[in-house]
Amino acid sequence: MLELLMIHAVAAIVAPAVVGRFGRRAFLALALVPGAAAVWAAMQTPAVLAGNFPTQAVSWVPSLHLDLVFRLDVLSWLMVLVVGGVGALVLVYCAAYFSASATALGRFAGVFVAFAGAMLGLVATDSSIMLYVFWELTTVFSFLLIGHYHERQSSRRAAMQAIIVTTVGGLAMLAGLVILGEVDGGSYRLSELVAAASAGQVGAGAPPALVPTAIALVLLGALGKSAQVPFHFWLPAAMAAPTPVSAYLHAAAMVKAGVYLVARFAPGFADVPVWQVLVLIAGLGSLLLGGYRSLRQHDLKLLLAFGTVSQLGLIIVLVGYGDSAVALAGLAMLAAHAMFKACLFLVVGIIDWSVGTRDLRELSGLGRRMPVAAVAAGLAVASMAGIPPLAGYVAKEAAFEGLVHRGGALDVVVLVAIAVGSAFTLAYGLRFWWGAFADKAGVAVPASQRTSRLIMASPVVLAAGGLVVGLAPATTERFLAPYAAAYPGEAGHLTLWGGFGAASFTTVLVIVTGVALFLGRSRVERFQDSIWEPRGADQVYRAILRGLDNLSADVTALTQRGSLPAYLAIISMTMVALAGGTALALGDSWPERLRPWDRPMQAFVAVIIVVAAVLAARARRRLKAVVLLGVVGYGVALLFELHGAPDLALTQVLVETVTLVVFVLVLRRLPAYFSNRPLAASRWWRAILGGIVGITVAMLGVLAAGARIHVPVSVDFPREAFEFGYGKNIVNVTLVDIRAWDTMGEISVVVVAATGVASLIFLRARTGMIDRTRHLAEAVQRHSVWYNGPDAAARLRRPPGSETPARGVRVPGRNRTWLSAGATLSPQRRSVIFEIGTRLVFQSMLVFSLFLLFSGHNAPGGGFAAGLVAGVALIVRYLAGGRYELGEAAPIHPGVLLGGGLFLSAGAGLVPLLVGGTVLQSTIFDFHLPVFGGVHLATALFFDIGVYLVVIGLVLDILRSLGAEVDRQGELEGKQAPEIAFDDPARVLDDALPAEDRRAVAAVVPAPPPEGAGR
Repeated sequence: MLELLMIHAVAAIVAPAVVGRFGRRAFLALALVPGAAAVWAAMQTPAVLAGNFPTQAVSWVPSLHLDLVFRLDVLSWLMVLVVGGVGALVLVYCAAYFSASATALGRFAGVFVAFAGAMLGLVATDSSIMLYVFWELTTVFSFLLIGHYHERQSSRRAAMQAIIVTTVGGLAMLAGLVILGEVDGGSYRLSELVAAASAGQVGAGAPPALVPTAIALVLLGALGKSAQVPFHFWLPAAMAAPTPVSAYLHAAAMVKAGVYLVARFAPGFADVPVWQVLVLIAGLGSLLLGGYRSLRQHDLKLLLAFGTVSQLGLIIVLVGYGDSAVALAGLAMLAAHAMFKACLFLVVGIIDWSVGTRDLRELSGLGRRMPVAAVAAGLAVASMAGIPPLAGYVAKEAAFEGLVHRGGALDVVVLVAIAVGSAFTLAYGLRFWWGAFADKAGVAVPASQRTSRLIMASPVVLAAGGLVVGLAPATTERFLAPYAAAYPGEAGHLTLWGGFGAASFTTVLVIVTGVALFLGRSRVERFQDSIWEPRGADQVYRAILRGLDNLSADVTALTQRGSLPAYLAIISMTMVALAGGTALALGDSWPERLRPWDRPMQAFVAVIIVVAAVLAARARRRLKAVVLLGVVGYGVALLFELHGAPDLALTQVLVETVTLVVFVLVLRRLPAYFSNRPLAASRWWRAILGGIVGITVAMLGVLAAGARIHVPVSVDFPREAFEFGYGKNIVNVTLVDIRAWDTMGEISVVVVAATGVASLIFLRARTGMIDRTRHLAEAVQRHSVWYNGPDAAARLRRPPGSETPARGVRVPGRNRTWLSAGATLSPQRRSVIFEIGTRLVFQSMLVFSLFLLFSGHNAPGGGFAAGLVAGVALIVRYLAGGRYELGEAAPIHPGVLLGGGLFLSAGAGLVPLLVGGTVLQSTIFDFHLPVFGGVHLATALFFDIGVYLVVIGLVLDILRSLGAEVDRQGELEGKQAPEIAFDDPARVLDDALPAEDRRAVAAVVPAPPPEGAGR
């Protein structure tokens, strides 16, 4: 099973390229992917029927119960056949349905195959947590498929509606699954959970309402996914999606996820009172409401959509009823529905594809024009309406027989409701076929525009499948009975004829009533128009969204006043009130022994930190405050060192250095002072609040440390770091091995944050040109050729006394350049001493960063600290030589480093799975090299290299956005001195010179020509 999921993933990734290369015919090849899943399930049929369910388990994150566990029992086997078989047929249909010029066809193909893979994992997994993971993947992919025509407002709205409703239900379901996994007798394995529930072992010692609450939450997710009342409104709106999406997601796959969940839990939990109440009310309500609404639809696709809501309600009632005979009918109806409803959606697509409309009032005579489609649709309608000998009839007859046999009062009520819903089904089924294919007086026969044998293949196969399954009820029963046997009650049977009785008379009554409703369709429509109709669920949904939008706007207007000090004050006071108040209310006692310091030097450093912090709070100049904050940071680093934590001290120093530079870069675009108004009145209460917050935090730290009653986990860190992480540096081993998941999350956040900052700062494309000296030289060259001719440009390329072209741009008269782009700076911004120092230390800093990287597993250092050292080296180059020097030092886009580092860390974490290990597990390799001798290599090094690249990419991104880009914008706006001063701005800033070059050309511009000379 895991291999099939990987095939789907790979196919989804390559699908856009394949479709781009081979066009829509690539859908035929992609159909083999879900088709392979159906073939694999068919090959497992003997084992499944024998009870030897194929299983596969791969440990992933055991502590979170995230294991890749798959189990193919009868229910999963049936769903894999439906998901894979119908998915393959729909992809074949797509090869003819979409035009060769359709936009975003590759993306559609990739998302479609990815959805099929997610649905395959959902129905095959035996882990409740993984079921939720696949559940949400189907939600995301369905959002993309429903909103495929994203340029249309209706598609965007329908996609948002579907993802909001199903996501809310999915979150509720997750809460229920967690409760059922943690409760007494519960389990995160679905098979074990249902077996324990059948034995009455789940929640035996738990509060009485706990398990019913969990079941209600699980059903909430199932009902939302299957578009049941009151969540049914999203499914008709989703008809804005392409027809193949409707045929797959809304007939065979996505909406069946809720049905599958109900069928999976019903054998163990159907006797819970809340289960029966929710299943019967939602299922029967959807059955009747969907059928009733279908009787008045004129759009064939909408008619089928409301019919789908009705049919899903019927199936949920059958599989969730808690009776073996009724459940057998429900499983048979599940398979029949996938065939006849997918067939009908595909036929609607053919009609729309051929004549350009789905309005049954505009269609006439298509039965003679499209006889094959008419026959296929007729078989599908007959199966849906329960007409013998189709599969739908066999399933519905078995349901009637099972309910009649039970004979209770509730059974009679359910039987009557199903009979009424079935009459609606026959009526709107006849309305569909008549509206699509019959000859209508006064309606012009639309001219058929396109025909295709390929597009008819899939609906014909599905319609024929419904007939074949209906003619072989005994075979279908043999396949499905093993799962139905897990339900309580007497076993049922599937048959074409069960003799005269209440069930057969009910079928006859349904057929007569349905035909009567169809013949009197005009009166039925007028009656529906004349009666009062309650507000639709979609209108209620929109009203709720509008109310939430208005409420959020009001709350935002009340709380977001635009004052950062006010926000910080509210957060701080809330923390003091809640945390400090709780500590005082619980009566926590102060530790008996409290050692203020280990050595006097620590107290001295602490005093410096306090003084610097107070002065920073009193400072009005921004730069002064930043420098004082830097003193506080470096003081904290010194405290780390005095406490024997060199790794933390090194990291703190480097972080403080980078932060200080970032602050200074930002300050260039801000006023020199924090405020123009006096701060005497407000600074004191701010200082008091800061002191209270600091005392509260210190108090909580002391109380927390003094309240410890167990041995800290950090006691075992030295041993575990060496035994499992193969390193002596506890801090680094913790980052790359013991708590590697935390590190992975942190570097992911770093990548997102860096991308966000750059997106806010950059006004031109982020992937645009990197400013380098050769670009400046080219700009000068272009200007010089225009200004004084080719000879002047040649002179510019050669400094005085030199016979070889100079690298970059050099100011005339200078023959030595310490930095590649040093000459691009204006004289007032240059420092020769700084340039020489940078030239001497840059390479050494890079080498030192590599030393920290490779030695960090056993000595102070590691990828984070090493990346910061390399980042500081880039900062020095930028400060010494400006933005062109930064381009020379790192001629690479930050996104490459950020993405490459994250990819390397994730890849290094996944590699252990290939050798039977767990994610992010370290492995040791010992080998001998001629020069280095014995080498002790831990695979966590590659994860650390990824961290190293991410940190360098972050610093480079900051320098490019807050440094180089702000420089460029300041120059263009005239708010910052250009990097090379102009000799004659009036002559240089000519309209003929491109805007990007105007401030790039500086003192190297030739002297103005003699007066009267032409250009």
